[in-house]
Amino acid sequence: MSLSLTDSFIAEHLSDDVASLVLHRNRYSHLSDTDFYFALRQIEGRQLLAGKVPSLPPHWWYPPRLSCEQCSSALTAEYKAHCLHQTMDAINQPTVLYDLTGGAGVDTLVMSRQVDVTHYVEQNTELCRLARHNFEGLPITVHETSAEQFLSSLTRTNQPSMLPVFYLDPARRDTRGNKVFRLEDCSPNAVEILRQIDAISPKCVVLIKLSPMLDLSAALNALPRVFETHVVAVKNEVKELLLLAAPTNVKPTITAIDLTCPAQVFSFARDEELTAQATIHTSVLPLHYLYEPSAAILKAGAYRLVAQRWGLSKLDSNTHLYMSDEWKQDFPGRCWRIVSTQIPKDLQQANVLTRNYVLTPEQLKKKLHLKDGGDLYVIGARMNAKPCLFLAERLK
Repeated sequence: MSLSLTDSFIAEHLSDDVASLVLHRNRYSHLSDTDFYFALRQIEGRQLLAGKVPSLPPHWWYPPRLSCEQCSSALTAEYKAHCLHQTMDAINQPTVLYDLTGGAGVDTLVMSRQVDVTHYVEQNTELCRLARHNFEGLPITVHETSAEQFLSSLTRTNQPSMLPVFYLDPARRDTRGNKVFRLEDCSPNAVEILRQIDAISPKCVVLIKLSPMLDLSAALNALPRVFETHVVAVKNEVKELLLLAAPTNVKPTITAIDLTCPAQVFSFARDEELTAQATIHTSVLPLHYLYEPSAAILKAGAYRLVAQRWGLSKLDSNTHLYMSDEWKQDFPGRCWRIVSTQIPKDLQQANVLTRNYVLTPEQLKKKLHLKDGGDLYVIGARMNAKPCLFLAERLK
């Protein structure tokens, strides 16, 4: 590969449309096909990750598009490193990190700054080639093998003076490319991997990243050694579920956090939701303010506890909207002031949403002949076992 020619081409066309460059391949005959298409991948990778991971080193080689789309953002990678740092601080021991599903290497790079030695494990040959280049000069060793094979070899090489930290980000698609929703169906199988790890070193730290689509309760039941669960959102969209297992007797907790609103952290013990009491609103008339918890809290399953902590009434046992007579300004989620339970016939524009309602937002919008937008919201929900409509203005 001619790096000088390739680097010059990348620098010259960094802002260009990749599809357009492909159509004009004949203009760049000074580059071989290998160099040309590698350069296009670098341009596309930089464009894809410019906002997602802006802090990558200038020499970084980017993987194929799918790996770029699936890799962690800088924000979520730093949060994982923060979780590890807090855990290892409490243990206070030299640490070796094993990233068993290396992928694009963003998580590996960021988390490696918190440990003494790092091992990147990946079975894809091309990703390993890129990783060797990207990690050159860093205390990161690249292993081209599967997680299972690497762990089998690790049983024969013991590092008793260092605390082992294992990181796993299993693929959430089957061999046909279809999404899977059970932990056991991911690749590699996280349940089996954890058994392998326990056989090697029961006194270790394990961090597992899961898709928001996976059933959190089922995952926690399958991995009983987990003592911290983190539901991580960005701009009210859940991005990752992080399960942390470590040698500790601490009561298991769940933390729901939006990294764009870090002050609104919601943490609770896993058994708190089971014992929490939420008052169900029984009047036909609503209270003055309406609330919807953040996406992270809803994914964490704190449906009753959020009502108890903020002194709110739940609209219905299966409606995750809440009300109060006084505005709770610090509530971690969206808030509205209820204007009316009657929708004016001359209302032409509003934002429409439904929760546990008989119609979808599109169906309700069509029924009321509304256009999207404006300052007002029409909210359809089930209150006290009956469908209701609210006209409301957004407070935050």
